Amino acid sequence: MLKQLYIKNFTLIDELDIPLYPGFSVITGETGAGKSIILGAIGLLLGNRADSKAIKAGRDRCVIEAHFDLSKYGMQDFFDANDIDYDAEDTIIRRELTAAGKSRAFINDTPVPLSKMRELGEQLVDIHSQHQNLLLQKEDFQLSVVDIIAHDEKQKKAYLAEYKNYKKAKQQLEDLKAEIAKNRENEEFMRFQFKELDDANLQEGELEQLEQEAETLSHSEDIKTALYEADNALSGEDGSILDKLKNAAQQIDNIKEVYPDVKEVAERMQSSYIELKDIAQEISGSVDNIEFDPNRLETINSRLDHLYSLQQKFHVENVEELIATRERINEQLQHIDNGDEDIEELEKQVALLLAKAEKLAGELTAIRTKSARKIEEEMKKRLIPLGIPNVRFEISFSAKPLSSDGVDKVNFLFSANKSTLLQPVSQVASGGEIARVMLSLKAMISGAVKLPTIIFDEIDTGVSGKVALAMGARMKALSKNYQVLCITHLASVAVYANTHYLVNKKASASETITSVQELDQDKTIQELAIMTSGEASQKAKESMQDLWVKIHG
Repeated sequence: MLKQLYIKNFTLIDELDIPLYPGFSVITGETGAGKSIILGAIGLLLGNRADSKAIKAGRDRCVIEAHFDLSKYGMQDFFDANDIDYDAEDTIIRRELTAAGKSRAFINDTPVPLSKMRELGEQLVDIHSQHQNLLLQKEDFQLSVVDIIAHDEKQKKAYLAEYKNYKKAKQQLEDLKAEIAKNRENEEFMRFQFKELDDANLQEGELEQLEQEAETLSHSEDIKTALYEADNALSGEDGSILDKLKNAAQQIDNIKEVYPDVKEVAERMQSSYIELKDIAQEISGSVDNIEFDPNRLETINSRLDHLYSLQQKFHVENVEELIATRERINEQLQHIDNGDEDIEELEKQVALLLAKAEKLAGELTAIRTKSARKIEEEMKKRLIPLGIPNVRFEISFSAKPLSSDGVDKVNFLFSANKSTLLQPVSQVASGGEIARVMLSLKAMISGAVKLPTIIFDEIDTGVSGKVALAMGARMKALSKNYQVLCITHLASVAVYANTHYLVNKKASASETITSVQELDQDKTIQELAIMTSGEASQKAKESMQDLWVKIHG
């Protein structure tokens, strides 16, 4: 529940620090006093869009902070998942706005994206304002009510998974058909391209190998000369390096017994001689292997020209990409050749997935239908005490094409009289009747989703007298399980509250300030009298006192 609300420098509010309590609380005040400002501040804590114009004139920043007690709602997982410190008894949500247009959000002093604040806010507070009555015109809202009461999250998740599988397969089928149709238009050209690439007998690594061989053949004379000179220097007949090294090694070896210091040198020289002799043999062999072959060079250059031409033609950079292009064209041709079979196979898969999705959609419909009957009975029970004794409320189902939320099109039908036909509630219900319908729906929804705090913003618009009293009693009853706050102009509703807050607006030459006062019992009775008769007359106060005692004891 919401324990405390702190607001600073927000529109007409200089600074407010409001303690809040369990049960049923009302906020009253004259039109324009600032009740909606408080609601707007709470909305910012729930992730609503911020406007720097909301900052009080002359101030550079505003702060809105709320303290929540979440000890009864098992919300540890959200905080763990987002690496936020968790204090079940005092969770702090804060929003800061600056005149420069910057907005910052915090949960327990941890900076968070606005989306995370919104995600948490949706689990903490439900604000119902007058404009939400328009939701009754929206099919998705009506369906969501049925789903919430049905507790069909598991079935919806299973259905959505199969639906996505079906849509994916269907898209693959459509893509395959389009690809085959397009390829058939270009079939002759594609077959020409494939033959050209296939006839080229492409081999991975071939290009690099040929380029190296061509380079070697082009410089064969220079290579042969260099190898010959090296061979002659190492092992020629006239003072070769090998002969000189062998002689030097022998001389050192002869003295190693009488001069032990050269033993290691002798070994190293012997090792060097063996290594150099091996090198000389390799060079000697290479001299014989190098021959200029103009025919081979011509063949290689011709092959290279062909490969370069293919690379340019197909806009690739190497032979490997040419091979990949060949395989891709071949695959496309296979689709053409086997297109009918491929399409038939994928059509079977699509049909199978569709059948699975339709089966789960049918199960979802059955659950929703059962839930709808429950809602119908519950709504009648709730609306009769609210001054609609002859109410008829039904939920009709009609089929719609398979979609992400199933195949059900839901419509809430309403009639306040036995003699009138059932029609969509948004079309036939008066403003006061719609308010009562929404209050009843909200009460049911709140019971299903276990929201800590529910706020009603003038939901009682369009009602009066006994109906207003009944709505007040209904919100009072709802507050046994949830914290309920209500902004109202009706004393018949406000009299049921456990806590009464009065919003005042004071204007001076320099500024206008909104303040909030928590009323004690005497001041509550006085305010109720003013709301009833326009003044705190003794008669009005006595009447309100009697009603207050009757309700609260």
